[in-house]
Amino acid sequence: MKPSPRRLVLSAALIAAAAMAGCGVAQQPAPQVDYTLLDGSKHNTAQLKGKVVLVNFWATSCTTCVAEMPHIASTFQKYRGQGYETLAVAMEYDAPAYVANFAETRKLPFGVAIDNTGEIAEKFGGVKLTPTSVLINKRGEIVKRYVGAPDFAALHTLVEKLLAET
Repeated sequence: MKPSPRRLVLSAALIAAAAMAGCGVAQQPAPQVDYTLLDGSKHNTAQLKGKVVLVNFWATSCTTCVAEMPHIASTFQKYRGQGYETLAVAMEYDAPAYVANFAETRKLPFGVAIDNTGEIAEKFGGVKLTPTSVLINKRGEIVKRYVGAPDFAALHTLVEKLLAET
């Protein structure tokens, strides 16, 4: 049976995403983007330099995103006192009321932004699939890109290594 063109495109996208996952590739600087959190405060990714940061692209309609969110929250709680930060970026197609309700009812302990225009996802490499997470070191360089839920034990090991860097 011959695979459909759509399946071939998806397979190629997954292979490309895996290749970009940080396996021996030169680290690229994280993009400078402005964003507004649900509380109305305005920020820029440049303010995060000096911290290890996980930027998580997600949607309330994404079952994997919803399932991984408690793990993202517990990872944040575990490392936040050591210079670790999390930014959850809701995709542009997600209804703002759903995002706000999700963040409030789950008491998300980190900043949540809504990418109303798709600009943040675009600047972070054209993120289309959720969940996609990007791990950034203290120097503001992208260290690893996760498409789908990460292996949280491996993520914790990498976060600890990055936090130990000077």
